[in-house]
Parts: sequence; structure tokens; C-alpha cells
Amino acid sequence: MRILPDYEHMEYRDVYTCLLHRYRHILGLWQPDIGPYGGLLNVVVDGLFIIGWMYLPPHDPHVDDPMRFKPLFRIHLMERKSATVECMYGHKGPHNGHIQIVKKDEFSTKCNQTDHHRMSGGRQEEFRTWLREEWGRTLEDIFHEHMQELILMKFIYTSQYDNCLTYRRIYLPPSHPDDLIKPGLFKGTYGSHGLEIVMLSFHGHRARGTKITGDPNIPAGQQTVEIDLRHRIQLPDVENLRNFNELSRIVLEVGEQVRQEQQREAGEDPVLAQEQPAREAEAGPGEDGGGKPSDGADGAAAAEQPDQSSKGQPFVLPMGVSSRNEDYPRSCRMCFYGTGLIAGHGFTSPERTPGVFILFDEDRFGFIWLELKSFSLYSRVQAAFRNADAPSLQAFDEMLKNIQSLTS
Repeated sequence: MRILPDYEHMEYRDVYTCLLHRYRHILGLWQPDIGPYGGLLNVVVDGLFIIGWMYLPPHDPHVDDPMRFKPLFRIHLMERKSATVECMYGHKGPHNGHIQIVKKDEFSTKCNQTDHHRMSGGRQEEFRTWLREEWGRTLEDIFHEHMQELILMKFIYTSQYDNCLTYRRIYLPPSHPDDLIKPGLFKGTYGSHGLEIVMLSFHGHRARGTKITGDPNIPAGQQTVEIDLRHRIQLPDVENLRNFNELSRIVLEVGEQVRQEQQREAGEDPVLAQEQPAREAEAGPGEDGGGKPSDGADGAAAAEQPDQSSKGQPFVLPMGVSSRNEDYPRSCRMCFYGTGLIAGHGFTSPERTPGVFILFDEDRFGFIWLELKSFSLYSRVQAAFRNADAPSLQAFDEMLKNIQSLTS
């Protein structure tokens, strides 16, 4: 059975045997090993090609804009029983490349003609072109000196790979009907580092944001935020919310309660452990944003809270909190206590610091980093990814551990 006019010499059996079956293990989502920067690669079957698309966040700080993507490689049949791998990197069209499947969940690419990546204007022209694609602007448009340094550092670091990369498989997080929102991939603002891709997943009473792309401070694979879903935070009215000290006081009080509960769970304070049930009964869940839902009447009261909060409440950033994107929602559904990971350059002295997770709607959330006085806005990646579901919850958890260990 013949296929297309350009492929009259091909048969379905050749396409299946030499292309689809041979390269079936590389379909799906992958994270390239590019030091702290990471990335998101989606390998798909497109007609008679297998194409690897690198997904890039929109230009900073427009988190609601759609993802950008560019092809890194493609595989197709140029002649019977022989698949051809072509590197798509650079601006001179497809050229000779190679793919090696290391094991089921890992493969590598190599460009055999890296001279195709060079530009006539030398490194300066390559940098200007990369900057327009990566940031949508020129270096002269970026007035912040530290930001200029970070951008130049990223260009020097990433361009040395010349599309010769190793990729490790990643899965989309499994979803459960009880999840706060649908888990998945989100674009988020990270100050001078620009937009990065974060995977939101749920683990019992906790939610985690894992970096798929990263930066020299917090590299890809690390857990950027963790949210304690047992500890709601009741924001003050808008006028009081403008006062950063008032928000900080509320969050730190909940943080101290979390710390004490963790000590009790570890069995460090048996006296307080005995007193805790009485205290919870007196306070009731959610009264001060830090109550812990329980069974019975208290549990029912806690269950009613999402219905009440779904109406939304006014939201505004406190004075003094910086934000890359001022176009954030002015109402939110609910807030929770959380911690955010901060570190020095080169992932030195990492520590988890308190913050507030703000749920705006099904597709947007935010996080206020108290110590940094900074706000990150996240927007869902609206893209359908095939061959990306985890075969089991255990496989997903193992994947998270693996990508985190690479940069720990």
C-alpha cells in the first residue's frame, strides 16, 4: 500500500519498522541536561516525521501569553529501511545529526555539522539573534545591570552545547478529583531570571512546584515552592493587606504553628501533643487560617469553606512587594501557608522561607516570598501533550526524585 506522492517508494511497513517502532521510546516529554537551566522537549509524530519541539515560555513578563516552540531535530525516511536524523538548530536549515537511545527513559542528540549553527556576524550576531528570540528585546532595552549579566551568562552557557544534549523523561503529574486545581505545567515569573516553567503536583495534604526550567540560583529539578493545604490563611481586608508587616505577622504566626505541629508529629513534645486535640476543638478548623480539618462537625465546617471562598475576595499586593507583572488578578479564591526555596548563586546555602500561596482561579496562582518581598505569578501551560502520562504514582514520584538529584 502506497502512501504519498513524495514517498511512492515507501511502504507502511518501512515507516513502521524503521521510524515509528525504532524511535517509539523517545516520544513524550523530556528535560534536557543543560546545567541549571533545564528545559522542556516534546517529541511527537507529525505526519511522516518524528519531531522534537523545544517549548519555551513567552517573553517576560507576559505569563498569560502562549508558549513558544522551535524544532531541535527531526527524523524521517529518506530512503527505504533507513531513517535519517536531522539537526534543526540554528538558522541554516536541517543538517546531519544523530540520536542515541541510551535506555528507555534517556536519549541523547548530537549535531554532526555544528558549523551550520554559526552566523556570518560571529558571536555578536548570534547573541543578538538569541536575545530577540529568548527575550523579545535587545540588550539596550534591558536597563537592569544584574539582569544583563544573567542573560549574557545564560547565552554563553547554553550555546556551548550546540544541540548535543542528553534528555531524561519527565511525566505530567497524576490528577485526583480532590485536588485543589488540576495539576500540570505553569509559566511563572522569577524576577531578573525571567519566566520559568514549573510543574504543580499534589501529594496528600501538600502541593509542590518543581522547576522544569531553572536558573543559577535555583536550578531545574528543584522544588521551588511547597504549599501546606492543611493551613489556610485568611487575608485581611484590602486596606490592611496593603501593609506588608500585617501580612508578614499573619504568615509567621501560621508558620510557627506549622513548626510546632511538625515537632509534635516527630514526637518531640508529648505534653503539647496531649493538649493539641483540646486546642483544635476550641479553635475550630480554619478560624484563624491555621486550623487543621478533622472528622465530624469540624470536618464538615472545613468542607464548607471552599464553597464560601469560591466567591472570591479582593486581592492586592502589599506595598513594597515587587512584581514583574502588574497585571495580576485583583481577586482570589483562597490562600495557604507555604515555603519557597531561595539560594545564592550556584545553589549555595539553599533554605526554605515562608510565603503565601494565592489561588486565583483554575489556571492561575501566585506566591508571595516574604523574605524577598517578591511576588511570582503563574499561568497554566495550555498545551496538549501526548505520551506524557505517568504509568503509576510511584513512577511519577521516582521521576521527581531523579530530576532533583541531578542538581542537588
